[in-house]
Amino acid sequence: MRAVEAAAPVSLAASIQRLAAGVATPLDLVGESLARIEALEPELRAWVSVDADGALAAAHALADAPEGSRGPLWGTPAGVKDIIDVAGMRTGCGSAIFDHAAPATDDAACIAALRNAGGIVMGKTVTTEFAYFAPGPTSNPHRPAGGTEPHTPGGSSSGSAVAVASGMVPFAFGTQTAGSLTRPASYCGVAGLVAPIHAIPTDGVTGLSHSLDSIGFLAATAADLRIAYAAISGTPVPAPGPKRPPRLLVWDGSDIAGISDDMLAGLQRALATARMRGALLESLGSAAAVRDLVPLHKNIMGYEAARTHEWLCLRKDEVSEPLAELLSGGERLTDTDFHEAKAGLAAARKDVLNRLQHFDAIIAPAAPGAAPEGLAKTGDPILSRPWQALGLPTVTIPGLRDAAGMPLGIQVIGNPGHPGSLLDIAEWIEPSLDKS
Repeated sequence: MRAVEAAAPVSLAASIQRLAAGVATPLDLVGESLARIEALEPELRAWVSVDADGALAAAHALADAPEGSRGPLWGTPAGVKDIIDVAGMRTGCGSAIFDHAAPATDDAACIAALRNAGGIVMGKTVTTEFAYFAPGPTSNPHRPAGGTEPHTPGGSSSGSAVAVASGMVPFAFGTQTAGSLTRPASYCGVAGLVAPIHAIPTDGVTGLSHSLDSIGFLAATAADLRIAYAAISGTPVPAPGPKRPPRLLVWDGSDIAGISDDMLAGLQRALATARMRGALLESLGSAAAVRDLVPLHKNIMGYEAARTHEWLCLRKDEVSEPLAELLSGGERLTDTDFHEAKAGLAAARKDVLNRLQHFDAIIAPAAPGAAPEGLAKTGDPILSRPWQALGLPTVTIPGLRDAAGMPLGIQVIGNPGHPGSLLDIAEWIEPSLDKS
């Protein structure tokens, strides 16, 4: 058996409980993370750099902290996607352009929040080039039964998803502009939260499209995501009370993408179980607004990327073909094109939010299917584009498998003002997923 096959996610909640009970120390958790990284990294290549010395030093310092000063993430190791600044570490953005860049002088706002909460930076995880499509070297820890070829982990939060899926860290930072967190969570069999746009400050993050960029987290379960989000956002997210069955709008995505038979069948099994447990299910119905969101999202993303990275538009010969095409297309879009796209987005947002007034969330596939074979591409973000365009929070719930044993995820999409409620729904749905 490959060592990777025996690896599994490590619960953030369980890690915190071990620390609170005194059966483990911050040094123990960091040591366990370093041991898993040493064993698995040669095959998975989830990390750009691991700061073992810094993590051990932080663990030593935290071990001496009085109990009353310990934050909610006290002593827990975390991975950081390599578009997020960590003081003293280079931010490479998955691009050779930054191979010789100086280390960041300050922490990004979200990393400052991590440290204030007692979390420990283990290192920088692999991202696709500028968080777009060109992949890094990271390999999905899962393979089909009998398979020998590696499969993509998805992107752009590739390394973060793999680091969590293989138990190297109990949680990791990711970001999403199109499908950069939802898709890797689905492909790697972990939970993923995309926070509402701007709910977590993006200061110190090399973004792609400022009105579409979101910070989020990858972890073992929705309960773990709740802990991470509350600690980093500074927003109280109470533990769920009595869980009433949710009211869900169902969208299978087949009107905008080819969805695999296994994904459709898995979704239907999950819905049948949820219905038996009391959930109210209704079709999202006319998805014209959802279909319209895909080209609107692409136009806004291209326009903003070309203007956010004007300097990069002058160096297209140094980037991948997909990124060069995004920038060139964005340069061709006029201000009028952009404002028309934003107006269309506002109309679609009103339509979708009107539907959500009487429901708790939308439930849908997180990706068209399982992770594709090979590392040359990262899969299709099409099922995330509509919700990212609207700035809605999403939670990816793991648990489904295709016929070959590869992970499949379901996403729930909620109201931007209530990410805590969406996590309640995700925790309610988790037992409805067939984990066989």
